[in-house]
Amino acid sequence: MANKLQKAISQPRLALEWLLCKSHLLNNMSDEKYLKFLWKLKKGSVLDLNNPQTYNEKLQWLKLYDRKPLYTKIVDKISVKDYVSDIIGKEYIIPTIAIWDSPDEIRMDNLPNKFVLKTNNGSSSAGVIVCKDKTSFDLEAAKKTLQISLNGSVWLDMREWPYKDIVPKVFAEEFIEDPSGDLQDYKFFCFDGDVKALFVATDRFSEEVKFDFFDADFNHLDLYQIHPMSGKAIPKPEGFEEMKTVAAKLSKGFPHVRVDLYNVNGKIYFGEITFYHHGGFAPFHPEKWDYEFGSWIKLPKKSV
Repeated sequence: MANKLQKAISQPRLALEWLLCKSHLLNNMSDEKYLKFLWKLKKGSVLDLNNPQTYNEKLQWLKLYDRKPLYTKIVDKISVKDYVSDIIGKEYIIPTIAIWDSPDEIRMDNLPNKFVLKTNNGSSSAGVIVCKDKTSFDLEAAKKTLQISLNGSVWLDMREWPYKDIVPKVFAEEFIEDPSGDLQDYKFFCFDGDVKALFVATDRFSEEVKFDFFDADFNHLDLYQIHPMSGKAIPKPEGFEEMKTVAAKLSKGFPHVRVDLYNVNGKIYFGEITFYHHGGFAPFHPEKWDYEFGSWIKLPKKSV
C-alpha cells in the first residue's frame, strides 16, 4: 500500500484516483457513472458503452449488463470448487484443509508444515499467503494481511459486482509446487468454450512476477500489459492439450472468462475463474491487441 501511495503522489492522475476511489468517496455513485468516471481518470478518454470495440471496453459493458447470480458462486474461491468439480471432476481441485469466519480462528496445530492461506473474496493474488515452514511462520502478521483482504472490496473499487454478495471467509489449502520451487500459473483467455490465448506467470516469489503471452498453440506473442516478459524460453507444459480442454469446458456458456490453471509435472490443478481480467483497465502493448482480444468477445443480450 505504501508503494502504491508513493507512486500515486508522484503522478497527479493516480493520486486523484487513489483519493476518490480507494477512499470510497464515490460509493453512492451508480455503477455506470462510476465506471465512466474511472475510465476517464485512468484512460483520459470517454468509455464507449454503446458500441464497445476493445477488450477493456467490453469488460466494462459485461460488468454492467451481463449479471447472473451464478457469477457470485464462481468468484467465491470456496464455493467455486464444488462448481468446478461438478464439471471436470474433483481430481483437478486443490484440497481445502480448513475454513474459518475470521483470521483470529486460525490454529496452527491443525495445519500441516506447508500450506496456503487465502480469503475467498479477494481478486487474483490478493489475500494469498504461502507458508513453507510453519515453525518460522509469522501467524500474527498473516492474520493482519488476511483481515485487510477480507475488508477490501473488489466490488467497490472496480465495480466487479459478483464480489458484492460474497460472505467473507478465510481458508487453508494444501501446498503445491513444482520441482523448481516455483509454481507456474497458466491463465487461459476463453470465449464461450473457445480458448484463444493465455499467459504464463513466472517468478512469483521474486521482486516482480513476469507474464509471457501465447496464442492457443503456445506460440509466444510480442505482447505485454502490466508486468514485463520473462525474457526466457518457456516450454510448452506437459498435458497442454488437456489444460486447453479443461479451460474450454469451464468457460462454456460465458461470453468471456479467464481460467487459471496450475501444472505440476503434468498434473493439472484448478486455480480460479476470473470474469474481468485486471478489472478491464490494463493497457495492451501494442494497442492492437486490445482490439484483437475485444473481437473475440461476442456480447450477449443485456440481462439487466
